[in-house]
Amino acid sequence: MSHVLKKLLVVGLLGFAFQLNAAELKIGYVQVDKILQDAPQTAESGKKLEREFTARTQELERLQKQIKDIETALDKDSLTMSEADRKNKERDSSNLKIDFQRKQRELREDVNLRKNEELGALQDKINKAVTTVSEAEGYDLVVYGGVAYANKKIDITDKVLKSLGKK
Repeated sequence: MSHVLKKLLVVGLLGFAFQLNAAELKIGYVQVDKILQDAPQTAESGKKLEREFTARTQELERLQKQIKDIETALDKDSLTMSEADRKNKERDSSNLKIDFQRKQRELREDVNLRKNEELGALQDKINKAVTTVSEAEGYDLVVYGGVAYANKKIDITDKVLKSLGKK
């Protein structure tokens, strides 16, 4: 659904809701970007991903050092080594670079995939927290970001963060 269509839908819903019974309508607003930044689950997720990919990151660092060492040895000893030794070292360096690039690309893809999985799980928790706070406090309508203006008195972001465990 396009961004413009979403805004029109929200405006239409608000207009309809106000026509029904403006005196009894309770509206809330949630800053999703603030929740994603401040929720304790965000930091936990980051640490979890870091632990999960530490070994592979260290392997990449080791490969990078190995490539650098071979290139340094080639620069230093190229005049004194035989043609066959020089070609072998150049081939080794080339093969390591290819291996490094492949592993780096795979790591980046895997990290992105896991980040998206973690973000999806966090979004589910946020949605449940918004629902919990909204139902507990009797809100009729709660809207997320993409709002041009929201008065601070209808902003329930801090209540949702508290529900997620942020004190």
